[in-house]
Amino acid sequence: MEVKADSRKFYEIECDALAVGVFEGEKPDAGVLAELDQRTGGVLTSLIETGEFTGKASESAYVHSTGEMKARRLLLLGAGKRDEFKPDNVRRMAGVAARTLRGKKARTFAFLQRFGLDASECAQAATEGALLALFEPDKYHTSDKTESHLDQMMIATDGTELDATKAGIERGRIIAEATNFGREVINEPSNVMTPTEMASKAAEVAKAYGLTLDVLDEDQMRELGMGSLLGVAQGSAEPAKLIVLSYKPKTKSDETVAIVGKGVTFDTGGISIKPADGMEKMKYDMAGGATTIAAMRAIAQLKPSVNVLGIVPATENMPGGRAQRPGDVVRAMTGKTIEVINTDAEGRLILADAVAYARKLGATKIVDLATLTGAVSIALGDVYVAILGNNQEWIDTVIAAAKKSGEKFWQLPLDKEYREQIKSEIADIKNIGGRKAGTITGAYFIREFVEDTPWVHLDIAGTAWNDSTKPYLAIGPTGVCVRTLVNLVC
Repeated sequence: MEVKADSRKFYEIECDALAVGVFEGEKPDAGVLAELDQRTGGVLTSLIETGEFTGKASESAYVHSTGEMKARRLLLLGAGKRDEFKPDNVRRMAGVAARTLRGKKARTFAFLQRFGLDASECAQAATEGALLALFEPDKYHTSDKTESHLDQMMIATDGTELDATKAGIERGRIIAEATNFGREVINEPSNVMTPTEMASKAAEVAKAYGLTLDVLDEDQMRELGMGSLLGVAQGSAEPAKLIVLSYKPKTKSDETVAIVGKGVTFDTGGISIKPADGMEKMKYDMAGGATTIAAMRAIAQLKPSVNVLGIVPATENMPGGRAQRPGDVVRAMTGKTIEVINTDAEGRLILADAVAYARKLGATKIVDLATLTGAVSIALGDVYVAILGNNQEWIDTVIAAAKKSGEKFWQLPLDKEYREQIKSEIADIKNIGGRKAGTITGAYFIREFVEDTPWVHLDIAGTAWNDSTKPYLAIGPTGVCVRTLVNLVC
C-alpha cells in the first residue's frame, strides 16, 4: 500500500473513507471536529450523545453518510484519554483503520492528523501502524486467503507541515516494511527456514541495500574455537551458519554497535526434549535472528553515522544421534568451559560464541535479543520485553529508544549474587541455574562472554508472537524490537 501526504482540506480529499481520531470524552464543539460534525449533519454529536461512540482506545464507528465531504465513508477511531496520548496511540489507530477498511473492501483512505504531536513523528507512527496491520500469516493458504484492496493511504496534514509529514512517512515506510520482512521470515515453517535459508535471506538484504555479508560455515567456526555454538548444532543434519551483516557510514566512526540475534530455526529441546504439545511454535525460536536481519535492512536505508554489525548464529537444536548430551562439557570461543546441564537451554550457548565474535570484530557496544526463556512470559506476560545488562547508561539508552518506538521494556536485575546459580563443579560455568530467576540467570550466562563491553540483553520470548488477533495486528509474529533497534542507532 502506498502512503502519501495530502495538504488539502479533509473534506476535499476524494477517497473511500476518512479516518478521524476522537479523544475519550471529546465533543465536536470546536475546530476540525465541529466542522466535521456540521458537514455530516450532526453525526458525531448523535453518536457521542447516544453512547454509541465514546472515544475509548481501539473503539471505532463506521458511518455511511458523509454529507458535504468527498470521502464516501467516515471511520471514527477511539484515541483514548487525551492526557495519556502518545505516538503509539496513532500507530494503533492507523492499524485499526487499515484492518477495518480492508474488511470493507476500501481501496483508498485518508487519515486525519489532528493530535497536536510532532508532524513527522505522527506521520511515521501512522505509516507504521497501517503497514504493520496489513500483514497476515496466511502465505500457505490455498483458499480463504486474506485479500487487501487497499492501494493508498493519505495522511491529511496542514500545508505548513507537509515536508515534515513526508519525512515521517518515508521513515515509517522503511521501518514497517523491514519489520514485515522479518515477520515473514519468522512465520516460515522450519522445513523452509533452515540456517542455510536464513543466510540466503541475509544475502538478499545485503545485495538489495548495500550491506557487506560474511557467512561462516562450521569449519570456520571450528577454527575459531566456537565449541558452544557447534555443540548445539551437532545434533542436526542441517549445517549451522554464523551470519554477519555489516554497515559502515561514509564518514569514519570509532563506534560499532553489534546487534546479535538468536537464530534457532527449530528447537526440539535436543536430548532434553520439549513436550509435543505446542512444539510447532518453536519455528519462531529464530525471531531474534530474523529481527536482526530486518533491523539491518532498515538501518542500511536510513544510514546512521555509526558502524553497525548484525550477527545471527543460525542452527537447529535436534535430538540426533550426534546431539550433545546433558553433562557434556564444551569450550566456547573465549576458552571458557561450559557444562551443559540442559540441552534445551541452547540459545545462550549459541549467543555466547556470537557475542564473543562481535567483540572480536570490534564491537564497542552490544545488544543481543532472543526468545531465550519461558520464565520471561511468567514474569512479564506478552506485554513487556525483559531488558538486562552490564552498563546502566547503555541500558537507559536502549530503554529510551524503546519508549520512542512505542515498545515496552522492563529492566530486571543482574546482581552478582545470581552468578552463584550458574557455577559448575566440573567446568567454568553451567548453562542453566535452576527454576529460580530463569530469565536473569540466562542473561547472566551471556554476560560471561561480553567481558567489559557495554552490553544489553533483550528476552523477547513473551512478545515475539501474538497468540490472538488484535484490532490493529494479526495473529502470529509481531516483529518486536525492530523499531527499537533502528531508533537506537538511527
